[in-house]
Amino acid sequence: MRPRLEPRHPLHVVIRVIGGVRLRRRAGWRAIRHALGVTLRRHDFRICHVSIQATHVHLLVEADDRVALARGMQGFQIAAARRFNLLRRRRGRLFSDRYHPVALRSPPQVRHAVSYVLNNWRRHGEDVGSNLRLDPYSSAAAFADWNPRPPSELDPERERLPVVMPCTWLLASGWRRRGTIAPRARPGPLP
Repeated sequence: MRPRLEPRHPLHVVIRVIGGVRLRRRAGWRAIRHALGVTLRRHDFRICHVSIQATHVHLLVEADDRVALARGMQGFQIAAARRFNLLRRRRGRLFSDRYHPVALRSPPQVRHAVSYVLNNWRRHGEDVGSNLRLDPYSSAAAFADWNPRPPSELDPERERLPVVMPCTWLLASGWRRRGTIAPRARPGPLP
């Protein structure tokens, strides 16, 4: 059984895909975008930040309880797998195992997680040879500290990954007590 969940603590969740599947392509992006749209309807489970890597997805989520987290992640994974399979004309499962959540209980821990998720493409070397400032396979464009303008004022031709504003103090503002996050930071392990 999973440990008890405190609604005031955001979670860093990682889900891995099966071997031979790469998500960091257009079909993977579209499948995750669709799944994020499906979860927007939930009020007890919120995805606030996301980063799509080739073999896994990082999510920063808020959930009211353990059941909300389980059902929210189940809905997210099913929606992503169905859309991915439809786009790639394949069958079968997409994710290799259960999701792995880590509760974030302090401002430094949340700050590290936000930086890690939004800049994870740098850690995996996906930024090499790119002149982009922000990862197009993440919700970095929706991060208010890096893009203070509302999405309507940004490039209307560019689609964004739909995420929600955080409700917990730690993820909304508490992490800022430990300093801002640079868009070009290369994340690493906590000291």
